[in-house]
Parts: sequence; C-alpha cells; structure tokens
Amino acid sequence: MKACAEVRHVERPPDLAGALGALARQHKVPGAQVAVLEDGRTVTAEFGALKYGSDRPVTADAAFPVGSVTKSLTATLAMVLVADGDLELDAPVAEYLPELRDLGGQLTVERLLSHTSGLAADPDSEEAATSRRRYVLNYCRSRLLIQRPGAGFSYSNLGYVLAGHLIETVTGLGWSEAMESVLLRPLGIRPAFTTTADRLPDRPVATGHSVRAGVGRTRPVQQSLSAAEAPAGGLALSATDLVALASLHVDPGRPALLPAAAAALMRRPVPAAEPFGIADGWALGLAEYRHGGTRWYGHDGNGNGTACYYRVDPAAGRVIAFTSNASTGYDMWQHLLAELGRSGMPIGAYRSRSSQRRVPVPPGCVGSYANGSLEYAVSATADGFLRITIEGEVIDKIACYDDLTFSLPAAESSQCMITGRFVCDPVSGTVDGIQVGGRLARRQAPPARDNRQRLTA
Repeated sequence: MKACAEVRHVERPPDLAGALGALARQHKVPGAQVAVLEDGRTVTAEFGALKYGSDRPVTADAAFPVGSVTKSLTATLAMVLVADGDLELDAPVAEYLPELRDLGGQLTVERLLSHTSGLAADPDSEEAATSRRRYVLNYCRSRLLIQRPGAGFSYSNLGYVLAGHLIETVTGLGWSEAMESVLLRPLGIRPAFTTTADRLPDRPVATGHSVRAGVGRTRPVQQSLSAAEAPAGGLALSATDLVALASLHVDPGRPALLPAAAAALMRRPVPAAEPFGIADGWALGLAEYRHGGTRWYGHDGNGNGTACYYRVDPAAGRVIAFTSNASTGYDMWQHLLAELGRSGMPIGAYRSRSSQRRVPVPPGCVGSYANGSLEYAVSATADGFLRITIEGEVIDKIACYDDLTFSLPAAESSQCMITGRFVCDPVSGTVDGIQVGGRLARRQAPPARDNRQRLTA
C-alpha cells in the first residue's frame, strides 16, 4: 500500500500530518483525511490509499462515504428551502404530502430533522429496494410509530427519507439533483453519491474496509445503502467538503445561501430531543456536544467500512473534520481528538451521565423490545448481569446501574462504549422501553413478574 501524508495551506498544528499517519498505522486504517479550520485558516492532511493494497493515494479531493453525516446536508438543504419560504418548519407535513393522511398532520419538518417524529429507525433494508415515495407510504404510518410525534427523541433514518421525499415534492427535483444544485455546487463541493441510482462521481471515492486488527485482517466492503435511503446516508465527501459545510455556521457564513438566522435556528436544540447516549442535545440535523462553556455542533457517520466526523464551534470559528475508510476509524478519531486537545484545541465530545453505581438487574427490565425491524431480547444472568441479543448477536456481562442505564461495547471498537437505558412509562412507572444508540425500542411482551423467572446460565 502506498502511503503519503502531507500538510496543505497553513502549518498549524505542525504535527497534524505526522499524527494522522501514525494513528492510521496504529489502527490499521488504509486511508484518512483531516481538515482543521481555525483563525480563518485551514490545515489539511491526507494519508494512505483509497483501497487497501492499491497504489491510488488519498488526495484532498477524494470522497469518503460519510453515512449519516449525510443527514446534516439533507437538513441544511431543507433549511435553505425554509429560508426561501418554500417550506415551513412548523407546518404539518400533510400540507405538502396529503397522501400521508392523519400521520402527516402530526409530523412537521422540525420533528423530522430533530428525530422527534416518532418514526421507526428503519425497516428491513431489503424492503427499502423500492421508490422513495413507495418506501415512505409503506412505512410512515401511525400504527408503526415508536412514540407519539413530538414526545421525545428516537434516531430515525426513516424520518430523513421522508424529509428527502418532502424536498423532492417541494422542488420538483430528485433529492440528489436538489442536493447538487441547491447546496453542493454553491458550496464548491463536487457531487459524489454512493447509491447506484445516482450517476457515477467524477472524483476519486474511497472504498470502505472491515478491519480485524487482532487477526491482521483487512477486507474491502461494498456500500449497500438503497437508493430510497439516500437522504439519510447516501453522500461521499472529503474532510475539506465537511469544512465547507461547517463554515455555514462560522461568521460570516454564507448568507446568500443560508441566512445567519436560519443557521442559528439549525443550532438551537429542540427541547423534546434528548439524544441520550450519543450527544448532549439535538437540533436540526446537528448534534450538540458541550465542553466546559463551549458548544460544539456536528454529526457522526458510518458507511460500510467507513467512519467520518465533523465538529464546529461557531463562537470561536473553529472546525475539525475527519474521514477514514475503515471500521476502526472511530478509535482513530478518538485518539486524534486527544492529540488536538494536547495542542490547545479541545473538541467537544459526549460523555455518559450514568451514576456508575452498579446494581443487580432491576425488576421489569427483562423482555423483548422492538423498533421497526430492529429487535432486542433482554435477559438477566445468574451472576446479576444483563444479556442483550441484538439481531442475533449476543452481548454478555453488561452491568446495569441504579439509574437504569447500562453500557455495552460497540462492534469493532476497543474504545467506544454505547450507553443505553431502560425507559419507564411516566404514568405506571414500569419499564416499557429500551434506548440504545439513540434508538428507542418498545416492549413487545409484558414484563416478567420476577427476574428469577428469566435467569440464564
């Protein structure tokens, strides 16, 4: 594999290229980019290859499948339409999409963009291989809601598919066409989409990789997102593209594209949106991360075998963006944040608020929970730990704490612990839900009268 790491533009921090290369080698990441904007100046560095074992180097222009970071761009596109008067944040979606009937009267653009729509995370990916309109009509139904719209936060790809369909209806363009003409081109971003329904990109695109560092295995993987789901995760971008996006929130921004008032509205956390376990707050397509008195905004994204992140501090005019083409990119990102912190640029990051006082598994937690096609089976083991089975994967030795929270390791990461919690019905006080990775799942069967009835060896 050909490896290269070079610094462009300004030379601060001076060790950015060296740190990127060293961390990529440590975490077996074939290729990565980083871009830092501070004091109106940008530093970028690139490392490695677009595909493991190839001689195609990562350049500043190379695009990486950014997964859910796409949601920030779909939300920004929607806010451009709001600023232009083509959409209203608080208007019922039924005004634009009457075919949604009663549910359309409960949903608003704000609820879709803040994950307070009550819609499921996403249906089975095989079911998404249809038109976006049909996808929306099949799954945006009142009987399939996880909770009442506006009642609380539950991360939903389906909500962003609906937002994309709404953009298409208002603009008369396909989502990718609207994204390119209204947002990407004005930002100076060359379009690159990961779904087969969109045209091939005219720029290099990185291949994702599954990395098993313990056994020394690195394998390329294909992006599998369907065309219908593209508004939730179908873009490929570079780190400098992410800086261009984030610059909308750094003074003076791009008022001709997104007025300052609309940008500020995007950053205002929605009171009902409590993204437990993934961020400190959630606004419109932007997560909020608090560090001391500083509020950072941004989004995380994972494609198949990619890990990409960006953060912006509007008050200080600082941005950090990172892309990588490996499943181990999260660990690399965490170490990169530590390096930047030591150089005088501490970045906001979510920290668990669990009390960390371990207790035996509380009564009423065991059972089955579901969010769309996503299912969780929770049981208690004889030694007082939780066992959670998620889509066939069994996770053991999960400690539960006195505030009904718990932590479990993320797949393919030695650093990330996903914080979850059990949710109680506000009237009865009984456990009726589980929230993991921001997604709320509802109980599918009555709780056992006694945890001892469900003990497993």
